[in-house]
Amino acid sequence: MNINRYLKTYIEKDLSKKMVFLGGPRQVGKTTLAREFTTSKKQYFNWDSLEDREILKSHKINPELGFIVLDEIHKYTRWRMLVKGLYDKYSDVLSILVTGSARLDHFRKGGDSLFGRYHYYRLHPLTLPEIDRNYSADQLQHLLKFRGFPEPFNEGTELFYRRWKRERISRVVYQDLRDLDTVKDLSKIELLVDSLPSRVGSLLSIKSLNEDLEVSPNTVSRWIEVLEAIYYCYRILPMGAPKIRAIKKANKLYLWDWAEVESGGARFENMVASHLLKYCHFLEDTEGHKMELRYLRDIDGREIDFVVIKNKKAIFAVECKTGDKNISSHIQYFKDRVNIPAFYQVHLGKAEYGEPKSGKVLPFASFCKELGLM
Repeated sequence: MNINRYLKTYIEKDLSKKMVFLGGPRQVGKTTLAREFTTSKKQYFNWDSLEDREILKSHKINPELGFIVLDEIHKYTRWRMLVKGLYDKYSDVLSILVTGSARLDHFRKGGDSLFGRYHYYRLHPLTLPEIDRNYSADQLQHLLKFRGFPEPFNEGTELFYRRWKRERISRVVYQDLRDLDTVKDLSKIELLVDSLPSRVGSLLSIKSLNEDLEVSPNTVSRWIEVLEAIYYCYRILPMGAPKIRAIKKANKLYLWDWAEVESGGARFENMVASHLLKYCHFLEDTEGHKMELRYLRDIDGREIDFVVIKNKKAIFAVECKTGDKNISSHIQYFKDRVNIPAFYQVHLGKAEYGEPKSGKVLPFASFCKELGLM
């Protein structure tokens, strides 16, 4: 399936004004998207290529190329100096697209020397609205099973997925982590990676992880931060509210690759989280809004899975259920106590009823269409 990625037109427009940085998880399609802007192989430079590496280290790139892609350049210790020099000297004749499988903002030290010179985009896995504007149930099930990474999604077989998953995890742990951070015990990080899918959707306990791995809580926290920096996982914070006894500190963790989660309910919740995070990042990266994805939970255990916040105001909340069910009692409880204008309960069935103000139950595909998700 040939899919026109959702960020292409926005990147194309910005390249005429500033540099563009494009981040996202390994195998999400950054290189494929970047190459769509090139007209010659000479415009593409990859740090992992020995030939390209020598050119990049020499800082001698021909501005007459007009446009260049610098792929995985963050692995070069002087990459910021390189792109700053190119932009300051040739910005009137040379457009620059920088891509990386790690968060490029992770490398800021002592302030951002590139401030004002670039726009930053985060490329997400494929989501239902991006692959099918008809929002079909069949495509949703395929997406849920084979993930939103283009290669396994297009291949659509269990055999291919298993081999792809094993190779990707190996490269994330033994290559991306090594390139990003000095980690002495990669074998224990691999154990951490193996343990995280079973914790998706639950409150994340650092204490439990540090006991299992036999390392300090600070070490576990730092490892998770590094895994977030290479787009393996992400955490969301609780939303506070004055009229309820809301929990305030515990995180919930999700994976960029939701198909790693074996439990059907948790996998669906992770996929919904990914759609919502993509929506938040899209509005941040293209329109400059301050977006947050949070969850709502009180100390008695009542919980709403997600709350989307725009410019410090909650705009809607989402509860996930795998099948057609009555509206959650937690929605009934929170709608009278928390200032959230719309509540949705999404599922994989067919039932649809209610209104957002009091709680609307609807299939996830219908929700994507109604909210205009990306």
